[in-house]
Amino acid sequence: MWYSHLRPILTARQPGSRGSRAVRKHIFSKLDSLSASWSVEVDSFISETPRGPVSFSNILAVLDPMAPRRLLLACHYDSKFIPSDPSDPQKVFVGASDSAVPCAMMLELVTALDLHLKKHKQLMSRVTLQLVFFDGGEAFEQWSQTDSLYGSRHLADSMSRIPHPPGSEQTTQLNAVDLLVLLDLIGAPDPMFVNHFENTARWFDRLIAAGVPVLHIIATPFPSFLHTLEDTADKIHSHTVENLTKVLVVFLAEYLRL
Repeated sequence: MWYSHLRPILTARQPGSRGSRAVRKHIFSKLDSLSASWSVEVDSFISETPRGPVSFSNILAVLDPMAPRRLLLACHYDSKFIPSDPSDPQKVFVGASDSAVPCAMMLELVTALDLHLKKHKQLMSRVTLQLVFFDGGEAFEQWSQTDSLYGSRHLADSMSRIPHPPGSEQTTQLNAVDLLVLLDLIGAPDPMFVNHFENTARWFDRLIAAGVPVLHIIATPFPSFLHTLEDTADKIHSHTVENLTKVLVVFLAEYLRL
């Protein structure tokens, strides 16, 4: 995970940037190399921001698009715009814990379970796994319901309109979600906090209104290096990340009955 999955993500990757495109290519490449044969697509759109219109691209990967139910594992892959230090202009914000590590963890999970997921898909199980790497999770200026969560708000609207299974008139992709597990701000040595997401952001409101349980995995209290240039790989507490990854492997295996 540390070298193959994480290292290529540790770059400035604001929406629409060269770094964002490079990270997208990296995620596509890793998923494409797996034997489970993921269906991967980019959900691109343009949204107004405090800095004008910006192009965003969510990455959506589904193990079996035809399965009636989905366990959704998500994180955001964009990094916040943090001005560089004038004394060291080459140092940029890479957002290791927020959220390069969660992205790498998701890739590690499906890599570790690849053969089991391949068999699971062949058995045409009723519950499948979907990965979502959100773009535009960070605010461009001050966090608000309008300046944040661009990718997740867009996807919530899309999923609420797309019939699932195809041809259905009663249910949508949103109705198909059993549970959303959101990996967020992971890597600090603090205890991990897991609970129902209680913010009023429209993406989560839409999920909760549709009866979808939401689990938010995040460090508490927030680490001192949050949204600073110090959120780098050397600040990541490897044992915390490795232990949580092991827990999630077992959770996925049990939930999907691998």
